[in-house]
Amino acid sequence: MDILATSVIVLIAFFGLLIFFGSFFTVQQQSAAIVERFGRYVRTAGPGLRFKIPFIESIAVRVPLRVQQLLVEVETKTLDNVFVKVLVAVQYRVLAGSEANSYYGLQDHQEQIKSYVLDVVRAKVPRMNLDEVFEKKDDIGTAVKTELDASMKVYGFEIPNALVTDVNPADNVKAAMNEIQTQQRLQVAAAAKGEANKILVVKNAEAEAESKRLQGEGIAKQRRAIVDGLRESIAAFKEAVGTVSEHEVLNLVLLTQYFDTLKEIGVSSGSKVILTPHAPAGMTDIYGQLREAIVTGNEAVETQKN
Repeated sequence: MDILATSVIVLIAFFGLLIFFGSFFTVQQQSAAIVERFGRYVRTAGPGLRFKIPFIESIAVRVPLRVQQLLVEVETKTLDNVFVKVLVAVQYRVLAGSEANSYYGLQDHQEQIKSYVLDVVRAKVPRMNLDEVFEKKDDIGTAVKTELDASMKVYGFEIPNALVTDVNPADNVKAAMNEIQTQQRLQVAAAAKGEANKILVVKNAEAEAESKRLQGEGIAKQRRAIVDGLRESIAAFKEAVGTVSEHEVLNLVLLTQYFDTLKEIGVSSGSKVILTPHAPAGMTDIYGQLREAIVTGNEAVETQKN
């Protein structure tokens, strides 16, 4: 009898503990628990320590209320017949107070969201060129968010945002796009290089022209100085001697310059000079040539004046 009584007491204590611990449950923050009674929805339990009837009520599911993210990859064709893979990140959450609707309304809410994303992206991208898909990916995300938000609110879901995170065309298309950019940059570089060469050539020509102008001015000044020096030498010689004519003085000056030139040639460093037979009397021929040139120039000037 004592053994039987002890067994009954132990059994009662076991069932008591089982009933006690089966009657309480906890719900984490930012989540809710769907409570059913014999398979029928009874209530939604919020965060904290909660009570349920043991063996009669059960927790069907715990619904998270935090924002969740679902990545959807969509392969579609653009207006210019380029196949691309568009990666869309859909951020969704269950609305407070709609936990039961979100659980019982859809068999698989993630597959439902994917279906809407596929439908919207494949309806919008084929109306855009590849460049527009890259430029207006925010518009695609906005269209997905608007369509999803309106459709999923019926089932207790909210869509805070939908982001197009990547647009990935085929490898050969990306290689072609990179080649186009490379060639365009090479064209810009070639144009810049040509413009730089043009500026360099123009500057060199301007510098050469300026050099020749200055060289011409220098020669003109040198010749003017020679003429002035000859004039002063003739005047000084006539003033000192008195009886010598201008032509004789000019011949003497030319002869002096002739010998000075020979001297400069002879003393130049590293010069190798071979003097052919000549006579100082040749200065008369030089003088005659100069005189004829001066006379001819004066006659040309007089003719132009008349």
